Amino acid sequence: MTTPLSPGTHSFRTGGIVQRYHVHGTGPVCLAHSGGPGIHWEYLRMPALEEHLTMVYVEPIGTAEDSRLPSHPHGYTRERYSLFLQVLINRLGVPQVHLLGHSHGAFVAAHHALHRAEQLAGVVLYEGAPVTGPEHGAEAGRMVEAFAAQHAGHPGLPDVLAAFGAMSRISSDEQTVAVARGVLPSYFADYWGDEERLAPFRDAVTATFISGLDENLEPDVVDDRTALKGLEVPALVVVGRHDVICGPRWAFEMDELIPDSQLLVLENSGHMGHIEEPELFADTVRDFVLRTTASRDTDV
Repeated sequence: MTTPLSPGTHSFRTGGIVQRYHVHGTGPVCLAHSGGPGIHWEYLRMPALEEHLTMVYVEPIGTAEDSRLPSHPHGYTRERYSLFLQVLINRLGVPQVHLLGHSHGAFVAAHHALHRAEQLAGVVLYEGAPVTGPEHGAEAGRMVEAFAAQHAGHPGLPDVLAAFGAMSRISSDEQTVAVARGVLPSYFADYWGDEERLAPFRDAVTATFISGLDENLEPDVVDDRTALKGLEVPALVVVGRHDVICGPRWAFEMDELIPDSQLLVLENSGHMGHIEEPELFADTVRDFVLRTTASRDTDV
């Protein structure tokens, strides 16, 4: 008999939109929301965590043709993602789940934890930030400049910088994929030093163009600094020391803002710690999930 948490791919329709998710592993339930917005979920597979947890990999709406909003490529706000997450959580039929969000998914996870925390035992904010907008962009620019200085003269650097330059002009799925793969060497602590292993990962990344604008073509701007001070869900903040997009500055700030949060800095990782330091990443997330599951059980 197939249940909502049986291994494999599941789908359901809500509001005319198809929501898919993929179940792997056994243990306490942890939903994983990928980044982008628009990056397809497969890059976030975490086999080391699947040995201890039931990982539910969410396909964010909009990334498949039958999961697109009528306003596509616009309208994919954090609130919209959170609403679909809540429908999925309700369907799983378990009292409490953990939620892990990576990159843009961490912004979604923070929003969900702030506004729909009732069924969350804990939240993992993995390579996120408390803000978007000019301040976040300036910090990313500074980190990219540092990356360029570190790798000056490398034959692959001009292509990476060209991909960053093209980021603001994306208007199609094909351009989204090209930019995502183009910038990826900067998303690792040492991509070119481990290219034989990481190139297949890079080549497998796929994506759909999501504008980042709401239905009224306004940016979905984030500033969670005040709200995070009142976050009541146990939180683990994870960052790679060499992340150029959502780097240590933001993780330190979130850790200071969130009451009693736990911080993991992956010293030998960039934006993809689950690939670069999978054992330390998985051990820390597993221990956090098991500890906070036990804590919630005790509270009940």
